[in-house]
Amino acid sequence: QVQLVESGGGLVQAGGSLRLSCAASGRAFSSYGMGWFRQAPGKEREFVGAINRSGGSTYCADSVKGRFTISRDNAKNTVYLQMNSLKPEDTAVYYCAASLILRIGVQMNDYDYWGQGTQVTVSS
Repeated sequence: QVQLVESGGGLVQAGGSLRLSCAASGRAFSSYGMGWFRQAPGKEREFVGAINRSGGSTYCADSVKGRFTISRDNAKNTVYLQMNSLKPEDTAVYYCAASLILRIGVQMNDYDYWGQGTQVTVSS
């Protein structure tokens, strides 16, 4: 089992940047593929991006491609989401999640463990 704690959220103006972190504890972090999802008020939780176990492969949703970057540091048991050129429509609670499947997961049910989320608010 793994426990996930997100941090780094906050209020930022449109065009700004934030870096989210997700610290993992418990079973070997490098055993998990990691993903980021977000949920805006009144909307379903949606996939943002994911990274494989080694960090050698990433995949991002079209809505954030070119603006968001996912990375991980297995020595620090941490995955990051670097968000640049933020837009008001990026406002949401951002969740990290851990997956035991071998491929990069893009659906919620690909993931076994979830963090509690961190709020990101982008003002116009």
